[in-house]
Amino acid sequence: MNQLLVKNALQTFINEDVGTGDISAELIFPTDKISSGHFLLKSAGVVCGLPLAQYVYDLLGGNVQFEALVVEGSYHAAGTVIGKVTGSARTILTGERLILNLWQRMSGIATMTRNAVDRLADPNIRICDTRKTAPGLRMFDKYSVRQGGGVNHRFGLYDGVMLKDNHIAFAGGITEAVNQVREQTGQMVNIEVEVETIDQLKEAIAAHANVIMFDNRSAAEAKQFQALVPDDIATEISGGITLATIAEYRGTGVDYISLGFLTNAVQNLDISFLSDNVQKGN
Repeated sequence: MNQLLVKNALQTFINEDVGTGDISAELIFPTDKISSGHFLLKSAGVVCGLPLAQYVYDLLGGNVQFEALVVEGSYHAAGTVIGKVTGSARTILTGERLILNLWQRMSGIATMTRNAVDRLADPNIRICDTRKTAPGLRMFDKYSVRQGGGVNHRFGLYDGVMLKDNHIAFAGGITEAVNQVREQTGQMVNIEVEVETIDQLKEAIAAHANVIMFDNRSAAEAKQFQALVPDDIATEISGGITLATIAEYRGTGVDYISLGFLTNAVQNLDISFLSDNVQKGN
């Protein structure tokens, strides 16, 4: 991730949460109160987002040191201590929730991606994300997919042409849409075309699309479509695929499977922060 963009985003998140100050921590702890704590993984999964902790603490004042105890993108069992902090009690507590919010979501996405890759179990097919991300969090969501073993589709409308059903309908057909794009772009811009029928597939091939997406096709249909596509055109399948059905697409020959649920149906990984100064009762 671009460090400048990350820090700008984190500053926005801090402004939203802290506002004019953390009155809970500021009313209890003097500025020189030093404490420590640790982050505990409470459910098994892929840990993602660790570098963000120090960024958050630095933006809050730079008087806390974070140490990761596991490797970014690695899988761990519940009960694993994944990081520890030492420094200003105020700063530790002010940054705690933002760090946990990001880690839990990012680790959930990374874990879901790893599950999808493992269930597909086809090294010739890459799992990728979509633009179905939370507004403001796309950079973090897509990074998490990579940490889980997937790859990224386009980041936005600006870095790749994707002609879906409505583009094609408005343009008057696949050939017309592709030709209009190609007349106005250079060789660095790839053109992807979504198809649902054999006739559309043949038209996309004839139009020399760079990538062809098989939309909402069964595994059998995907294999049938793939057999018609020349080797110099990449293929993708998307729509209707779940963790329960993804293994059916093993061996279909497509290059990519894009899964919207990786980032739009996130199951957060359970992570907690615990003070090292917890008082025990009698």
